[in-house]
Amino acid sequence: MDPLPTRARLFVAAVTAAAAPLPVIAFIVGHDAFDPVNFLALGILLVVTDSIGSRGSRDLATIALSSVVSSAALPLVGGWGAVVLAATTALAYDGSPPVKRVFNTAQMTLAATTSAVVFSALGGEAIHQGSFPSLLVPFVAALVAHCIVNGLLVAAIVHLHQGVPMRVVFQGTMAGSVANYVGYGLFGLLLAVLWDDDGAGVGPAAALLLLLPLFVARWAYEQYAQQQRAYDSTVRTLIAAVETKDVYTRGHSERVSAASVLVARAIGMREDRVASLRYAGMLHDIGKLGVPTRVLQKTGRLSPEELATIQLHPVRGLEMVREIEFLDEAFAGIMHHHERLDGMGYPMGLQGHQIPEFARVIAVADAFDSMTTTRSYRGARSVDLALEELRRCAGSQFDPPMVAALVAAIEEHGWKTETIPLFPPGADVPVADPGDAATQPFDHDDPRQSLSPRNAS
Repeated sequence: MDPLPTRARLFVAAVTAAAAPLPVIAFIVGHDAFDPVNFLALGILLVVTDSIGSRGSRDLATIALSSVVSSAALPLVGGWGAVVLAATTALAYDGSPPVKRVFNTAQMTLAATTSAVVFSALGGEAIHQGSFPSLLVPFVAALVAHCIVNGLLVAAIVHLHQGVPMRVVFQGTMAGSVANYVGYGLFGLLLAVLWDDDGAGVGPAAALLLLLPLFVARWAYEQYAQQQRAYDSTVRTLIAAVETKDVYTRGHSERVSAASVLVARAIGMREDRVASLRYAGMLHDIGKLGVPTRVLQKTGRLSPEELATIQLHPVRGLEMVREIEFLDEAFAGIMHHHERLDGMGYPMGLQGHQIPEFARVIAVADAFDSMTTTRSYRGARSVDLALEELRRCAGSQFDPPMVAALVAAIEEHGWKTETIPLFPPGADVPVADPGDAATQPFDHDDPRQSLSPRNAS
């Protein structure tokens, strides 16, 4: 974690100062209503599950056991008890910096206080026989209030730390967390029902009945996440091998992958296919390992033999990775990302929708990144000029819906171009010349210069 700027540290101090007295007040006001056995058992569970969660997957989608326990506190020990229990998260150990731990505890305390107020205001009370279904409305409303406060505090600290607009962070946080948190909350309500020994519950032993299966599910998810990280590591190792051959391609594969994902989400592609497309974008140029470095780095026009060598790289790429089973549909993107809608592309001269969807997405992303980054013989074009060129080539070289999707995605999310220092400081950087392609060095990714044997003169 980067050091927090002064304004972010002041915000952490203000949030901590606001949260610090709340558990004390909650204990003084509500301690008479606390069931000591339930309170102590929930406190231990919350500290343990919060510590386990903190040491778990870096994936935000991991199963949050602590959310289940903290949600169960509201109907089991009431609003005041839930506030006091939220403060016990300070005892959880996750190895993070003290500032982060303090902020997280203060954040949880403020959110728990808000949810307790909402719960009480809507008539919520400790669980008992006959409390359903009237308990559901205040309970779910309290969960949503908890999530909103968390989202606002996270958005504020990220804005102060990284400069990202609060609205963007808040919308992203809420979109990804409200449904999850309500889901965890309903598990928490189930835990409370099983726990309630005044009714048909079994007391604290209920934690084993519910949390143990969730823990096993979380462990299984961790294995899956670990496997995905191994896949990513494998793919990045292959990318590094490609990019050592030519300095101007450093970062190209990652950016093509990112742009491809933007297009995929803009056209509503399923998330499982988006994951496969991400790999296809990262590995689309893996076949360059089979192309001589002198050909890749040549700044003049290529001979027919050199051109043929370049245009075999999609086939070679497929041959290199075809045994990697997890790539799945990515193979089609790697093989056909240089096909053109008019049939003048390579390696098979496919036309229109004969070209696989992955390939049509990557073709647009590939050309866009080529135009907006520095090459060995020219400087980068602006994003606007690159998008204008893509529009010009839509319908002949590129699939128009894919071009429109990339334009819309960049207008919404923006695009950060990468500047690679290929030229000495103070030197005149060559400017991309939009003139006759015949006068340009060969660039197989650039729409103005990428000529196939079918249309090269």
